Amino acid sequence: MNILDVDDLTRVSFETGMTQLDGHAVFLGPEDIHLGHGEPIRDTARAVSRYVDFIMARLFDHADVVELGEYATVPVINGLTDDAHPCQTLADLLTIHEQFGGFDVDVAWVGDGNNVCQSFVLGAAMTDIDLTVATPEGYEIDDGVRKRAAALGNPPAETTDPETAVADADVVYTDVWVSMGQEDEREEKLRDFDGFQVTADLVGDRPVMHCLPAHRGEEITDDVLESDNAIVWDQAENRMHAQNGLLVWLSDAECQDSS
Repeated sequence: MNILDVDDLTRVSFETGMTQLDGHAVFLGPEDIHLGHGEPIRDTARAVSRYVDFIMARLFDHADVVELGEYATVPVINGLTDDAHPCQTLADLLTIHEQFGGFDVDVAWVGDGNNVCQSFVLGAAMTDIDLTVATPEGYEIDDGVRKRAAALGNPPAETTDPETAVADADVVYTDVWVSMGQEDEREEKLRDFDGFQVTADLVGDRPVMHCLPAHRGEEITDDVLESDNAIVWDQAENRMHAQNGLLVWLSDAECQDSS
């Protein structure tokens, strides 16, 4: 497996998982590979495919991952882009299934309609989870994601009021307001997201999810993250298990295609 441009949690979960599966991971960070600079992405995809069985890429520009997938001759896993975080959604769904014994669950998303939210919207639609998304005006999910969720049969309800979102919720999910690469928007976002902090009063006795890393004191309070309500550590562990399942599934599919 070849790993491109990732953060610590993504790298650790994928590398450890590959070791558990008796595989080997090669890490290439930003200083090792300047993806799309000097050598076209399509050339990198073709060449690296000759050495590895999978490519996992965590990048900013979603189009870069799409191009990798178009030209690679091995499966390309989206580890994260500005538009989507599908591996996180696999872990989220596994965590919910563990906690509730299935997907007959009402989930409230409170915060930014970011990449994590958008992938979870699609995952919820595919598993028939009832999801309500609460975001400030201007931070809603993309219209394309909304249409895809509708086509899958279960689009989320949307609101600008966190209290409305959590009213019937079994679990509350949030994520950072200021994502990587958005540091120059920090002060503006902190103002825009006033009233969207996940607090003990908002949560009540509901389980709380967060994809991590968390900005304690911003989107979630320290006491909530440290409380028994937080299932974020199970959620973090499940990144590795869900990704392992994905790798096994992809490996089986590749074997069937070549037989």
